[in-house]
Amino acid sequence: MCPRVGAHQRGRDDFKSSLFVSPGELTGEMWYNKNMIKFTIITLFKEALEPYLKTSMMWKATEKGLAEFDFVDLREFGLGPHKSVDDTPYGGGDGMLLRCEPVFAAIESVKAKDPDAKVILPTPVGKIWNQEMAREFAFYSGPRPSGPFASGNSLPKGRAPRVDDVISRAAAIRNNPSQNANSHYIILCPHYEGYDERILSIVDYKISLGKYVLTGGELPALIIIDSVVRLIPGVLGGETSAEIESFSEGDNLEYPQYTKPYDFRGMTVPDILLSGNHGEIAKWRKDHSGKAL
Repeated sequence: MCPRVGAHQRGRDDFKSSLFVSPGELTGEMWYNKNMIKFTIITLFKEALEPYLKTSMMWKATEKGLAEFDFVDLREFGLGPHKSVDDTPYGGGDGMLLRCEPVFAAIESVKAKDPDAKVILPTPVGKIWNQEMAREFAFYSGPRPSGPFASGNSLPKGRAPRVDDVISRAAAIRNNPSQNANSHYIILCPHYEGYDERILSIVDYKISLGKYVLTGGELPALIIIDSVVRLIPGVLGGETSAEIESFSEGDNLEYPQYTKPYDFRGMTVPDILLSGNHGEIAKWRKDHSGKAL
């Protein structure tokens, strides 16, 4: 995590701070505009995030109208002539802490336009991020803050969302729009030594990426966004791309895969994969799928 803080464009040159692309090109029954996931990232280093979010699958998601990314410059809410956002900790100690005033002001500026937006903070005191959590954010526009990943809003165990799931959910949302209240997430990227503890009072989801330290919250923000957005039906190439992969069923690891050439420096592709016997191939893949350590 970060220090004491855990862990779109018709042409690509037209990338802007708000990377929204109208979902008009997307088939209506596949994914409604209401179902778009939006991430607003509060950061001091927007330039560290933009290149990644305008390439590959993240660019594809915004081009299809499945995701939107926006940025808020925390410095704009800084105090005094130097726009300060941090100060020394009470009680002494090294480093600087993010102050409450700029952080609250930045978050409140977003919530003024969308009161239902939920705040994510990468922090070591958070729940360890995993594939199941990413799936719930992607498919259900997030778990309820009062009971993260609670039952009753979960996919059948071990199955990623499919297109028919999305169609069914879109129909349900039309009848009950409040079901989609959590589709906008504000990710606060801490920096420096950490943050004033009182900032946690405005956070809905505390998320940790593991027991290690990073310089800031920008990398955790990208990891959370990527792991969620790639699971949205229509982002990856194949309909089942997100269903058959590592961690799609708890701690499972995907089976070994091979491509051409058949023989590379004496290392050959298992003959069963060239047999054309789909039943035996499926059995081989199941037998060779592992579990994470």
